[in-house]
Amino acid sequence: MYGVVAHFDEESERYIKEVWKELSDQAISTYAEEVIDRRPHITLASYQRLNMDRFLPLFQSCYESSSKLPITLSSLGTFMNTGMIFLAPTPSIELLVLHMKHHQMLEEFNDQPDSLYLPTRWIPHCTIANRLPMHKLKEAFEYCTKRMKPIDAQISEVALIKVVDEGGGRSRVETIKACPLR
Repeated sequence: MYGVVAHFDEESERYIKEVWKELSDQAISTYAEEVIDRRPHITLASYQRLNMDRFLPLFQSCYESSSKLPITLSSLGTFMNTGMIFLAPTPSIELLVLHMKHHQMLEEFNDQPDSLYLPTRWIPHCTIANRLPMHKLKEAFEYCTKRMKPIDAQISEVALIKVVDEGGGRSRVETIKACPLR
């Protein structure tokens, strides 16, 4: 599986990783450890298969003139029946335009017509914990509500990643192409 993800500035990424580690240390969630090289991100798109020779030049073209995008991660949320807790950005026109531009320029590669990352279905979020039983979800919400503060972040790059199965229930993230924003 492939994903197009928006990564944050170093300070914001470090803050979210601290929270991930604290949730693990408190035996609430091991989300950060479930995938090797996972970084905090907002997913813009996902694909099952990609023709790299065709996709990569368009991907590069889509983001080469894009500027860093300030965002504020200011609320905690969940998707129903997922055991997931996430940070949600305050919606901005710029974030929505970045997402829409991606899907307009790379529409031909959409191989998942029911994808939750399509413009009419997308809820931008940065996952903090996932697949938690209800009692752990409550713990995670309580911990994050007390621990976290709004994060004034920047989207500093957009990357094409691949999730690779390592066997034994482990996987890792492989960055195929990162496009730093100016």
